[in-house]
Parts: sequence; structure tokens; C-alpha cells
Amino acid sequence: MAAPAPGAAEPALDRPLPEGVRHRVVTVAADAFGGFTFPELPVSLRPYARFTPTRRVKYAANALAAALESDAAFRQKVGAKLRETQPELTAALDAGTPPPAADPLDVAAAAYLLRPAGWAKLVTTAGEEAERADAERADEETLREVARLRAEVETLHDQARAEAGRARAELEGVRKESDALHRKLRAALSDVKRAEAAQRKLQGELDDTRAGAAAERAAADIEARRLRARLAEAESAVEAGRRAAREGRSVEDVRLRLLLDTVLDAASGLRRELALPPRDTIGVRPADTVDAVAPGSFSARDIATRALSETDPALLDQLLALPQAHLVVDGYNVTKTGYPSLPLEKQRLRLLGGLAALAAQSGAEVTCVFDGADLDMPVLLAPPRGVRVLFSKSGQTADELIRRLVRAEPPGRQIVVVSADREVADGVAKAGARPVASALLLKRLARV
Repeated sequence: MAAPAPGAAEPALDRPLPEGVRHRVVTVAADAFGGFTFPELPVSLRPYARFTPTRRVKYAANALAAALESDAAFRQKVGAKLRETQPELTAALDAGTPPPAADPLDVAAAAYLLRPAGWAKLVTTAGEEAERADAERADEETLREVARLRAEVETLHDQARAEAGRARAELEGVRKESDALHRKLRAALSDVKRAEAAQRKLQGELDDTRAGAAAERAAADIEARRLRARLAEAESAVEAGRRAAREGRSVEDVRLRLLLDTVLDAASGLRRELALPPRDTIGVRPADTVDAVAPGSFSARDIATRALSETDPALLDQLLALPQAHLVVDGYNVTKTGYPSLPLEKQRLRLLGGLAALAAQSGAEVTCVFDGADLDMPVLLAPPRGVRVLFSKSGQTADELIRRLVRAEPPGRQIVVVSADREVADGVAKAGARPVASALLLKRLARV
């Protein structure tokens, strides 16, 4: 059968190309794609020139179908490639006698590409045959699936009947067990009532025991705190001894040195106070034995007039002017007396700033003690120059730390303790220190 003459109007399909035929046409075109040069390809298909046939079918199917439908020259080139690969099928189509044994989709795809006389009918017929074959295959699969489901339903019915029989037998057994359990339950309830009565009796005894144990525990806690305090003091003493041993001298050597420096400074101050001349420049002269008042000397009345009030800030200056004086400050006691509305951090900074200036003016050793027993975390604080800052350990108060600091000093050294706590003042006074009220320090710091 001859192809249509050039220029003649080609017949067209009266319906869309069947999906199976369309897929077969695109596959044939994708296989023939690689036999064309780049200029021979339509512009819309050139981006797919380097693709494999499989990727062309996957990504360029729509572009290939559109080019075959709209570009007759490209379709004829594809048809020529098809004649080379399937000469028997194309020859039969040209003769108008398609092979009966050929795949209807192959026949329809070849007819669409070659466009022999009556190709539209061939394409439509092949599409219908393919749809009928698909429908027959679907019906066969449906029948097989229905038969399989019926067999499964029958099997499930048999299993359900067997399960029902087993369930009835188990139910009968459960009923018998339930009757036995009911009898046991009634006996258990009776036992429970007796046990509850015994429990109430034991609960009363337990409450009495707990009350006694709580009292004993409270007494044990008090004793434990006392022992922990003594243990902390012992540990501090051991640590101080170790630290002194590491530094090459004992604690007693340090205490003796401080006492010696105190005595020497006191003697030097007394010499200056009495305006004593050097020892090698004077002797005992008769005139010196005459009872009289020399110019510039002090009488007992003069000394009495120099005594200061306990509320005079100058008293603190006199105490700190003594040789080797050590000022110990109960930090929070002072800050809560002077500026309780400030946060604790600002209270500490304000007090330490004033103590630093006081230490620089007086030259005395200054130690400020804060209560650290209730702190949740360490305090990030850089102590100012000339001021030693200490926090009490967990389980220990600042008052206990102050008493330990006083006991650590050698007898005879001037220790000044600033606190408004009467218990602290009495305790340090017994240890040889000089207690001073917090208000006195606040007045003195107000002058700094």
C-alpha cells in the first residue's frame, strides 16, 4: 500500500491516541532518536540529545509525542528508522495486510508513524483490541482474586468455628475458676478485715515509735552539728599547721613573731609618746629626782582628758593606731545595720570599699567575715587591696569564724572586732579582743 502523496491532506484520528499506542510510539521514537544528528532533531527535542532511550521515554515523552504529531519530517525520519529495524511489519502494512500474529500495539505504532492508507482505522482498531485484552486480563485477575478471597473466607469460617468451640470450652473453665475465686475472695475479705484491725493497732505503735525516733534524731542532729563544728575547727587547725609547715615555719613561730613585733612597736610608740631621749645620751642627775612638772609632760589629769566616748569615731582610729592592730569585721552585721535596703552584693561592695580606704589610712590588718552557710553558689568577688575577705563554710556561721580568728591570734596582740551582736562581743572580749559597735565603724567610714 502506497503512502499518501506529498501535499495531500493526511487523515486524522477522531479520538485521542490510545495510551498504550502512545507509549509504544514514544518508545520507538526514543530508540530511533540516537540515529539522528543534532541539526536533524527538532528544537524542542535537542535538550534530550544526550539522554539514553530509557531516560528519553521517562523525561521527554510529552515532547516526543508533540513533535511526532506536529513535525511530519521528523515523523517520517522515525518511520524510516522503523523500516530498517522491522522490515517485515512495515512491508505488510504497506501491502495493506498487517500480520495477524503481530502485537496490536506494534501494528498501531507502525501505522501511526508510517501513515499508510487506512492508518487511522488501524490505530483505532489496535487501541480497541488492546483495551479489550486489558479488560479480559483484568476480568481474569478479578475472577482469580474472587476465588482466592472465597477460599480465604471459607478458611476463616472454619477457623472461627474452631475458635468458637475452644472459646466455649475456655468459658466453661473460666466460670468454674470464677466460682472458686469468689469463694477465695470471701475468705480473703474476712482475712483483710482482721488484718486491718491488726494494722490499726500496729499503726498506733508505729506512731509512738516514730515520735520517739524523731526526738532521738533531733538530739542526734544537735550533737552532730556540735561535733561537725568541732571537727571543722580541728580541720582548720590541721590545715593551718600544714600550711605553716609547707612555708617552713610553725604556727607558734608566727604567733611569737606577731607578739614580738607588737611589743617592739609598742615600745617604740611609748618612747615617742613620752619623748624619751636616746639611752646613751642621758644619765640620772640630782635635778631629775626633784618632783616637778616639766614643760611638755603629761599629768594624770591630762591623760584623763584624752579618753574618748564609746560612740566617738576617733576611738576606732586610736585602737587601729596601736602596734600590729587587727580589725575583724562582722560583714553582714555592719551592712544590715547601715544600709539594709541594698542587695547583698551591693552591701558587700560598699562595705569593702570603705574598709579598703580605712586600711590604707591606718595601716592595720583588716579582715571582713561574711556568712556563707546559706549561699547556693560561690561568690565571685575580688577582695580590695589591704582587706582579707572570708566566707564561713557550710554548716558554720560567721560568728563562729570570728571567734576562731580571735583564738588564732597570739595573746597580747590588739584585736578589734566590729559587731552589734552581743553574744559575739561577749565571746571575743573573753578571748582578749576589743569589741566595737557596728554603728561606730559606720560613722568612721562616713568620714572616709
